[in-house]
Amino acid sequence: MRILVANPRGFCAGVNMAIECLDETIRMFGPNIYVYHEIVHNKYVVEKFTQQGVTFVDSIAEVPEGSILLYSAHGVSPEIRDQSRARKLQTIDATCPLVTKVHLEAIKYARDGYHIILIGHEGHDEVIGTMGEAPASITLVEDPEDVVRLTFADDARIAYLTQTTLSVEEAGRVIDALKAKFPRIESPPKEDICYATTNRQDAVKQLAQQADVVIVLGSQNSSNSRRLQEIGASFNKPSYLIDGAHELCRDWFTGRETVLITAGASAPEIVVQDCIRWLHNEYGATLEEITTREEHVSFPLPRELRMLQSVKS
Repeated sequence: MRILVANPRGFCAGVNMAIECLDETIRMFGPNIYVYHEIVHNKYVVEKFTQQGVTFVDSIAEVPEGSILLYSAHGVSPEIRDQSRARKLQTIDATCPLVTKVHLEAIKYARDGYHIILIGHEGHDEVIGTMGEAPASITLVEDPEDVVRLTFADDARIAYLTQTTLSVEEAGRVIDALKAKFPRIESPPKEDICYATTNRQDAVKQLAQQADVVIVLGSQNSSNSRRLQEIGASFNKPSYLIDGAHELCRDWFTGRETVLITAGASAPEIVVQDCIRWLHNEYGATLEEITTREEHVSFPLPRELRMLQSVKS
């Protein structure tokens, strides 16, 4: 058996920053801190921090007054920030800067009198946070069928934004439908789908044709990981989204010679290596890492955490 390991894979710059932010906050203040929603959408990462004593919450009301609270990489709405201030929480914002970019675009378009069409998945933490910036001015669409049902006037000022973790093709189909129905629709100066999402998708597109089966490391609630699985399946390859080697099934590899392994932007490298080790032990698999694009992006820690570091030092 041959293993093709896609590179780039795994943690993106935003996830790296968010996890480093939480690690540093624990180092400075101890583990008795809170995180609003999962710091990133990955079961392994969340369980690791939970075991250290970090508490993940879905409501600000769950956080004791005066506590330290991190906002996850997916961003939050102004309403959540207001609730945190009311509870006198010391907040640290670990929102990915690329998500913040979409929030700022939403604020600007709403301020300029546009109605915003947000392309994304209902209920996703990032979408909830973005829509909270201008709830009266944003309509969510998930697919071209949703576009058909839009009823804006011909002279309406309309702009579109996208969730950062969508499939490029998925977003493209909706954008094409929007432009066909609203030829004067405005678009963001630079596309919203993040570099890491695009790079990981491109790697699977290039390598899936060489594989007999595709394994994606990532959690079921990770949007970008699910898109990688869907891309593998689009090449008519059996494609599986799993959290780790404990979910691998021998039946998947019967008669298979080449396995492609990749990981979503919130999946740690340790789970990739565990799967490689399992395949090597079970099948004597050889390893070939293929780099389709280099990544050199990094983000600094949030300003409020850097200020706390300077006070502590």
